[in-house]
Amino acid sequence: MRFIVGLFLGVLLVGCEQHVAPALDQQLYVWQRQWTSAHAPALSDSRSDFSTLRVLALQGFPGTRWGRAQVDPALLKADGRSLIAVVRLDGQLRSLDQEQVTAQILQVVADWQARGLTLSGVEIDHDAGNARLPAYAEFLKHLRAALPPSLPLSITALPAWLDSAQLPALLHSVDSSVLQVHAVSDPRLGLFDAKQALKWAKAWARISDKPFYLALPAYGVALLSADGGAPVVESEVQLERGGQRRELLADPLQLSQLGKTLREDPPEHLAGLIWFRLPLANDRRAWSLTTLRAVARGDVLSSQLRLSFKEQGGLYDIQLENHGNLDSPWPAQITLKAQDCAGADALAGYALQQSANLLTFTRLRDGRLPAGGQRAVGWARCAHIDQGGSHVDP
Repeated sequence: MRFIVGLFLGVLLVGCEQHVAPALDQQLYVWQRQWTSAHAPALSDSRSDFSTLRVLALQGFPGTRWGRAQVDPALLKADGRSLIAVVRLDGQLRSLDQEQVTAQILQVVADWQARGLTLSGVEIDHDAGNARLPAYAEFLKHLRAALPPSLPLSITALPAWLDSAQLPALLHSVDSSVLQVHAVSDPRLGLFDAKQALKWAKAWARISDKPFYLALPAYGVALLSADGGAPVVESEVQLERGGQRRELLADPLQLSQLGKTLREDPPEHLAGLIWFRLPLANDRRAWSLTTLRAVARGDVLSSQLRLSFKEQGGLYDIQLENHGNLDSPWPAQITLKAQDCAGADALAGYALQQSANLLTFTRLRDGRLPAGGQRAVGWARCAHIDQGGSHVDP
């Protein structure tokens, strides 16, 4: 009888235990063609949250042109994380010369190894159209045979390939795949659709019997208006041209919700998430690393905007600070209660209206204040500013 009661209680306790969703592996793309001093702190601050670095190593352009990314091997060696070299083959290449492309890739692998880097894999990023997938699969078979057997081979994959009968053969040629679910169609429709991304992931899981990852956006782009044509996309590098710029940014809240869904009910064979891209301190079109880490961890996201004042001899420097973990748009309006102001002005991005006992700063253009960041919005020479009477209107 005691055994039956004990068994019943054990079953009851197990039934009451909360289900803890397993953590998804989190990785990063490092996509800068020229490495700078900003890479060292970015790599150091990202180490605890992202297991693997997928680093742009080589690009193949139309016309048999090749470009090596100028990486810092000493930084990568000191970082110590798993390292995957990414080879970007332009989608506009008319064909892939198997021998030439393979030779270029093998040379990069040999050069990186000679510089003391231990590779955990090679990834091929090639946006081939569906009609070219048979030839692409043949190239991948050729490359797989040429690479050391112990070096895994992966590919970046497009959701459009789901419509191709060649997809199973293509996936058979590699060890894993990275399904890119951002900016895959007309960017005018937005950078990311979480519902569509989840549908693509589930469809991919039904076809792939090997591990796959989702490549997710942590960045923005600008669309530059063009006369009578499709807009030009401006991303990491600013284009020297005029015209209106429409900024598009992946929404951290939307990506955080998708991450929660994937952790609680991951599609079969989903091995993890890869974020594009490692944000540097001067990367104005990427999420801050603070926000990216919070999304990857599944933390609750919030912006906490506060005003701070530095006063010396009646001169106040007015600063806006973000004490939260979510990047925030610049607030539309900031109002301050002030007494006996002899002068005041707004700094770039804001305009000032001054009336009796009130300073109003109005936003003139869009901007973002990164999590943990601050920016000056203006100054005022006043007898007194009532900090408790200040107001930030998002």
